[in-house]
Amino acid sequence: MRILLVHSHPRSDSLNAALRDATRESLEAAGHTVEVRDLYAEGFNPALSAEERGVYHAVTDNYAGVADHVESLRAADALVLVYPTWWYGMPAMLKGWFDRVWAPGVAFKLGEGAIEPLLTNIKRIAVVTTYGSPTWLLWYIGRIDRKLLGRGIRRLCARDCKVEWVTLTRMDHRTRAECESFVARVRAHFRKW
Repeated sequence: MRILLVHSHPRSDSLNAALRDATRESLEAAGHTVEVRDLYAEGFNPALSAEERGVYHAVTDNYAGVADHVESLRAADALVLVYPTWWYGMPAMLKGWFDRVWAPGVAFKLGEGAIEPLLTNIKRIAVVTTYGSPTWLLWYIGRIDRKLLGRGIRRLCARDCKVEWVTLTRMDHRTRAECESFVARVRAHFRKW
């Protein structure tokens, strides 16, 4: 498969960077082609400017400044997101990537009634993320990130698109050995893809 791996963390020495590398290496070892888009390293601008919002519904004009990301998305068979969950959601950088890149004419078409999905090339989505919260609290608040990706983003992909999660909770209380064990679990998970 052609896999688009989107990474969103500001530090190159973070656990998240190790998770990105482990994911990429395992996917490549399994025979897949992986394109890594590291939003912070690229200096991606997540903010939608007034001018961009003005042409948001003007298909092709709304690709200005993100055309290379649009090409990456359209070429992918699968999407893998590697990011930390902060305040029960994805980093603003990643949310901004969805706001700017998953635009009309790219991810969906507005028509009469329901939105028509346009990213039917994407048949699989995987999320690798860490949470500071314990599992019971995520359950209690309703797993906001899973709803966004599982009900919203997935809807714009192939009809039978599968969404899977590889997570580590209580991140702020984990030992180095537990973090290394999670990296190993991520490696094992993606070797099976």
